[in-house]
Amino acid sequence: MSANGWAIHAQGLTKRYGSLVAVDHVDLEVPAGSVFGLLGPNGAGKTTIIKVLTGLSDITEGTAHVAGYDVRRDPMHVKQRVGWVAAEVILDDDLSGWENLWLQAKLERLSDWKGRAEQLLAYFELTDRRKDKVGTYSTGMRKKMEIALALLHQPEVIFMDEPTIGLDANVRRMLWELITGVNKQFGVTVLLTSHYIEEADVLCDRVAIIDHGRFVATGTPSELKGRVKADFVEIETSEALDPARLRAIAGVTDVRSQGNAWILRVGSAEEALPRLFHALQTDRIRRINVEKPSLESVFIDITGKRIEQAGSDVQDYRKFYLNVRRARR
Repeated sequence: MSANGWAIHAQGLTKRYGSLVAVDHVDLEVPAGSVFGLLGPNGAGKTTIIKVLTGLSDITEGTAHVAGYDVRRDPMHVKQRVGWVAAEVILDDDLSGWENLWLQAKLERLSDWKGRAEQLLAYFELTDRRKDKVGTYSTGMRKKMEIALALLHQPEVIFMDEPTIGLDANVRRMLWELITGVNKQFGVTVLLTSHYIEEADVLCDRVAIIDHGRFVATGTPSELKGRVKADFVEIETSEALDPARLRAIAGVTDVRSQGNAWILRVGSAEEALPRLFHALQTDRIRRINVEKPSLESVFIDITGKRIEQAGSDVQDYRKFYLNVRRARR
């Protein structure tokens, strides 16, 4: 931990791949012992930020310190003090739980690791399955083992990249409890990335909302939600609409298009909906959704899009990394 109490401190952090700017002059301050979330759509730059902070990718511009060390000058010291739970599975299914821990200890060049491994197995309730092949573990058990591997060398900071992506609701909630427990029980600073609104709201002390490589808002979930003094109504109709007609409805303060739908900023959804139904005729409305103040509404307020819609600009990680490869040529 640095002397000023920041587990992570970055200024002007930038990563370019040729002409492609993946991370654009980001300032980041993560207090030691906290859970910090990077919230944004796929392709927004969340994983790239983790890679530059952990020394896995070079910094183009700016400075970054993690656990008190300069990422550019002392990348090995940084790597010794951080753990990483990747979005992809990193376990060896043909090895037992204990053998996976043994392999991790070898890779980390740890000599006195067995006591720590026993402690982690007990904490994650995996002691009885330590001799079983990881390939026989349930999804939840596999996630527990991945976190155990990341904690084996007693890191000060742990990075979790989309830790619950693709999990069902029950396993996701279980993992939320584990992340909170790891933060409190082991005193580890957690930086996680997510595009799940409720995940960031539940887990994080502070959140940075990221879009196209830039932080568009930073604060506690409560602070961010408090910035939005409005509701949002998303509508899709069977016929094309004139935006001027929508703006003319009393209580509507802003109108933005989103594909085949429209997002209306209103002072109060309860007051605006009857007027909206009257003006558009209910038989023309295919779909309607109301967004009360939330982290999603913060993103909508700033970008005019939902996080999922913003992610469709990139479509998926494959397209993003294809663009990166092309930019490197």
